[in-house]
Parts: sequence; C-alpha cells; structure tokens
Amino acid sequence: MLFLQLTWESFRFAANALSSNLTRTILSLLGVTVGIFAIIAVFTLVDSLENNIKSSFSFLGTNVMRVDRFPFASGPQDYPWWKYFRRPPGTMAEYKFMQERLKSAEAVTISASATATAQAGSNAFQGMQLTGVAYTYQDVYEVALEEGRYFSEMEINASRNLAIIGKTIANTLYPNQPIIGKEIKIKGMKYVVIGVFEEEGEGLFDLPSKDEACLIPYGSFTKMFYTGRNGIEPTIAAKGKEDDIGLVALENEMMGIMRAKRGLKPTEEDNFSLNKTEFIQNAIGSIFDVISAAGWVIGGFSILVGGFGIANIMFVSVRERTNIIGIQKSLGARNYFILFQFLFEAVFLSLIGGGTGILLVYFLSFMQLGSLELVLSFKNIMLGLGVSSIIGVVSGIIPATLAARLDPVEAIRTA
Repeated sequence: MLFLQLTWESFRFAANALSSNLTRTILSLLGVTVGIFAIIAVFTLVDSLENNIKSSFSFLGTNVMRVDRFPFASGPQDYPWWKYFRRPPGTMAEYKFMQERLKSAEAVTISASATATAQAGSNAFQGMQLTGVAYTYQDVYEVALEEGRYFSEMEINASRNLAIIGKTIANTLYPNQPIIGKEIKIKGMKYVVIGVFEEEGEGLFDLPSKDEACLIPYGSFTKMFYTGRNGIEPTIAAKGKEDDIGLVALENEMMGIMRAKRGLKPTEEDNFSLNKTEFIQNAIGSIFDVISAAGWVIGGFSILVGGFGIANIMFVSVRERTNIIGIQKSLGARNYFILFQFLFEAVFLSLIGGGTGILLVYFLSFMQLGSLELVLSFKNIMLGLGVSSIIGVVSGIIPATLAARLDPVEAIRTA
C-alpha cells in the first residue's frame, strides 16, 4: 500500500513538472525521442529485411545437409574451383545407398531442377523452375499446399506424369479457373495437376519461389532431361534433427557413407562437399548484426543528448522544489522516499520520450517499401522501453541522490 502511495505521489510530481514548463520538457525529451526512434527504426528495418531475405532462402530448407560438388563456405581469394569442377555429381545409386544406411537423418531425398516452359492451350508460362523429386522430398523440404495433394509413393515409383505447380503458374495457365485435374504441357508431355503451392508473394531478390515452381516425379524428370556429369546434376539432401549435435552426427555419418560408396582410401581427400543450409542464414545474420551495431551507434548519440536533457530537467526540478523537500523531510519523509520520487520522475519523463519514438516507428511500419513489409515486433517495443527506463535511471540518479541528502532545515530556509 505504501509503495502504491509513493508511486502515485511521484506520478503527480512528474505530471506537475511536465505541465509547469511544457516547452522546456518537450525540447529536453526530443533527444530521447530521436534516439529511441533511430535505434528501434533501424532494428525494425533490419529484422524485417533479415526475415524477408531468410524466407527467400526457404527453398533450401532447415537443418538440411546437402551433397554438392562445390562447398558453400570458402574464401574468394583461394577458391579452387577447378578442383571442385572435376568432382563427380551425386547419383541415384548414391541416394539409394545412403537411404539404406543413413541412421542419423529423419529423411533422405534426391532432386534435380531445370528451367522449363509450361503450356495450357494458348497460355504459356516461361521460366518455370521444374524440379524432379523423390517421394521423401516432402520429408526434407517444406511442401505447403493451398489445394490438392502430394504424390503417392506408387506414383513416384511409376514415374507418373503428375505435377504440383505454383500459384503464379496456375493463374497464368488457367486464369480464374479451378486447376486441379487440368492438364498442362511441359516439353510436349502432358501432365495432370494434382496440387497447388501456397502463395509466397514477391521477394526482395530474384530467387526461386514456389509461386513459379513445379514438382514432378524424379523418373518423369529424367525422361525429359539428361542427369549426370554432362547434364543436370541431382542433389542428395538429408534432414537432420533439430539440435546441433544431431547435425554433427549426420555430417559425420554422411561423410563416411559417401566415402565408402565412392571407394575413397583413408589418405584420399573428399571428392564431394557437405553443405549445411544454415551457413547461408548464419552469414546473413552476421551481416545484419553489423548493421544493428551501427544502429546502436547512430541512436546512442541522440540518447546521450536526451539523457543530458533529462538530467538538466531533474537538477532544475530539485532546485525549484528544495523547500518542499525540506517540508516533506520535517514531516517524516525518509531519504528513500525523496530518492524514489525524483528517480520515478526521471524514468517517467524518459519513458514518455521513448514511447513517442516507438509510436513514430509504429506509424513508419505502415509504409510499404516495395515488397518489404516492416513489422514492429514486441521484442523491439520492449527493447525501446527498457533502454528508455535505463536512460531515466542513469540521468536521474545523481539529482535524486542530491535531493535525498538535503538537510531539512537548510532546505526549508531556501525560498
């Protein structure tokens, strides 16, 4: 009860300090407002941009280990591309060998992709990302369907001419019409549509999108495209468990199985690369960490100025209310009450400035920057309020301490 009473009285003092000299208060809080706005705006932009970019790479999957000729990670100065170029690509035999022996993976799959044109009557869609897949493709990569279904294992094994297409392809070939069960032509071969992907929308980069993708059985794909060293290279991929230990175990087991299948001696180096899809996401995250640090620097100077402004208000407030402090102490007010009173006022003032900055960022989030959607997250809101509270405490602790240590007799004499 005492705490609530102290809080209410401190709130009244803070409100009086605001209303007594509104212009001075607004100008002093402007630094905090600008600083919090700069930091939270940068963080909101960075988070939104990072999420958009990472979603653009969603086609790589999560916790996925790929067998490729070229590694994802290597320095540009000493990248021995000629050595990687001579490596053999993955094969269906290696996929089946790994599928039979791999124990650390949730699923193993093989796929191959090419660019093709889809036709339906007089309508055509060029630049389609055509991918031949195994039945386990859905267990390694996310296949979210808006309508229809995925292939059955029997349909995959029989290399049936069935297709799952993206929303953009469906709207182009059969505008304003149901497409499930309709026929499309790919390289002169007829395919029956059994499913449509969920719409992803336009991304920031020209990366593969499910809206412009088409899945067909792997055997049907090999009828149209030659796969192998001099053709389209298939990719073997395995999905590991969620923890890092599971991925390490998966990498070690896949390496042993691939070396055994390719007959490599213990002294011979690998003629394949195992790539984690998280490498790209981690690289993107490290870039945005640098941008976030720059946001702290930019906003930090404004917050520093705002902190001096709040400290100035508090020193003036202590001087103006010196006789009131003396009266409160003579009536039995403890030092901690005076300290809390002024400290609460400083935090309250800082929160007003920080809240205004966050509100400006919220209004900014309604702006549409091309295909980038700005989202002010709860984490960034709490970060802004937390930083504002810390600035209030740091700025108000010295004036509040001076007020709490005032001698009541000398304070009452001050007019």
